[in-house]
Amino acid sequence: MYEYEYSKAIDYSLRLIQLAEKKEDYYNLYHGYNNLGITYDELLDSVRARQNYEKALKYAELVNNDTLLWWAYNNLGNIFTSNKNTIEQGFAYYDKAIAAASHLNDPDSRATPLLNKGWTYLDLKKYDEAYPYLLKVEKIIEDYNDPFIHTQLASLFGMYHSGKNNYETAKDYFEEAIRIAEKDSLIYDAVTAYDGYAKLQFKNGKFEEAYKALEKYVKYDALLFEKEKLRQMEAAQARFETQQYRENLETAKREQQYKDQVIEKSEQITAIMLISITLMLLFILLLVKNNRSRKKLIWELKEKNNELFRAKEEAERLSHLKSRFFSTVSHELRTPLYGVVGLTSLLLEDNNDKKLESDLKSLKFSADYLLALINDVLQMNKMESRLVALENTPFNIYGLMKGIVKSFEFTRHQNNNTVELQLSDNIPHKLIGDSVRLSQIIMNLVGNGVKFTERGKVWIKADCKSCENGKCLIYFEVGDTGMGIPENKQQEIFEEFSQLQANNYSYQGTGLGLPIVKNLLKLFGSEIYLKSKEGEGSVFSFEILFEQAEAEESLAEPGTSEVSEESVLKKALIVDDNRINQVVTRRILEKRHFECKVAGDGYEAIEILKNEKFGLVLMDVNMPGLSGMETTKRIREFNSSIPVIALTAVEIQEMRDEIMISGMSDIIVKPYDIPTFFSTIYRNLKLTVDSEAE
Repeated sequence: MYEYEYSKAIDYSLRLIQLAEKKEDYYNLYHGYNNLGITYDELLDSVRARQNYEKALKYAELVNNDTLLWWAYNNLGNIFTSNKNTIEQGFAYYDKAIAAASHLNDPDSRATPLLNKGWTYLDLKKYDEAYPYLLKVEKIIEDYNDPFIHTQLASLFGMYHSGKNNYETAKDYFEEAIRIAEKDSLIYDAVTAYDGYAKLQFKNGKFEEAYKALEKYVKYDALLFEKEKLRQMEAAQARFETQQYRENLETAKREQQYKDQVIEKSEQITAIMLISITLMLLFILLLVKNNRSRKKLIWELKEKNNELFRAKEEAERLSHLKSRFFSTVSHELRTPLYGVVGLTSLLLEDNNDKKLESDLKSLKFSADYLLALINDVLQMNKMESRLVALENTPFNIYGLMKGIVKSFEFTRHQNNNTVELQLSDNIPHKLIGDSVRLSQIIMNLVGNGVKFTERGKVWIKADCKSCENGKCLIYFEVGDTGMGIPENKQQEIFEEFSQLQANNYSYQGTGLGLPIVKNLLKLFGSEIYLKSKEGEGSVFSFEILFEQAEAEESLAEPGTSEVSEESVLKKALIVDDNRINQVVTRRILEKRHFECKVAGDGYEAIEILKNEKFGLVLMDVNMPGLSGMETTKRIREFNSSIPVIALTAVEIQEMRDEIMISGMSDIIVKPYDIPTFFSTIYRNLKLTVDSEAE
């Protein structure tokens, strides 16, 4: 149990000063004033603390004792460095403390002022100035077995290496500090070490380790908080009691004078009694006032605790609102983008004016970029919320990679680049895995290379490292001949919203591409590797283990032998409440010779389907009144075979199960590219033809 009896400390210190003054005992006068300085320092009364430390220094100089001198200088250094306006004065006192302690054989005395000065430089983020002092302390305490100073030094070395971005070295020092602090139950030092360790892990993207360190930090901080709460309560009471004590001391002196005068002059006894009674009444009033103030402070402390609890609940509420906000933004931004991307694509196909072609391509590029930006932000939010999971479906890696290269056809021309695809023949054509996440990884890396390369080359390589027991380890490499990445920035670029300062490029992006790549590869159980030299380009590489598919599957496309125009009913019902979306979807289908009809809501769609025959239905999921899923359930009551394809601007993962349970056949996410759009449509038309043939 800690005891903070400040009033007694002041009382004993003043008594010591009185006795030492009578004997001109400078040594004990030093200790009396030094103890007063420490007490007022604990009570956060820095003015009185400094005054008493300065008096203590005066007597230490008279005694000329190095032990007393370094202690006095060090205390004054602590006082002055706590104020940013007097830091240089504090450093001057630390230097004097270091000089005085250098003559002593006590390692603790020699190390303490050096440690304090180094600590102050670290707080100021002047890491290079702090480092020499830490090295000196390390040498002094090399053979000194004091866990308190060893754990402090380890934490400071951790802070230094963290500031210098030496991740592994900083991690080792923080872990050493934690080990010593926990072994010897050094609560304050455990809090300091875990705090620095958590910040280091968070800074380097080790979020799970950072979270574990924060849990330990909170545990020890709670212990420290209980002790600090007791100290604060006792300090608050002591401030009042100290004021009372000083007044009582003055009262006692006056009473003593009165008593001396009574001995000499008996006629003043009555006056002395009256004064004493008056002072006693004042004393009682002060006690009452102090008691009320103490109760008020305790009440305020309880209110602060309640505020902290409410703040925690508010933070959790805001986190939930953020997730809901991103989900809403996904739909509200993608829906108008569907119109922009769709109409622009149609205009590009129909345009015969070469003058407008460049403007239309720029418009489509801008819309595609905005969509990519929205997807990046939403993707990052989902990964932070741990809502992303891998899906295992068959895919053709050759077709996937060729599609990625083709998607950069317009972008690469902006900086006069070439994009090369180098796929090894030993890679199986058909693999099982999450092709969507793999595409995100490759496209982010290629997009990064195209953006930061001018008149150069960007390449994609893939090679099968091994293929055993139905598992294939595929090596991927994305490189460029662009500006390259400085060595001191190669860790930083994988942090969120981190960008290189490249004055030659007008567009920097969000800084989310590489962090998304890193987090997606974690889902695959893989890591990203970077080789780069400034001015000579960059190479990113990684490996992913896929399953090998047993048989090739083909998707029916328009014009193939598997689905002929005569074998399917090319008549589509478009159900969408958005007029622009109706126009875009209808024009895309009509260009492929589909007969189209439009319904503005679910009720109208049901009536049309009861009276006419259609090959498929394209159903918007989010509609006022009767939603797309509810409409589909009613359609299935009288037509169970017609393909109903969901059109949605919401992330598929958020509602895939609900969509499929409602009876829908497939899902297309808006805005979509035309090849994917028709691939999905013809796949479902083929399934209808096959089922009717059976």
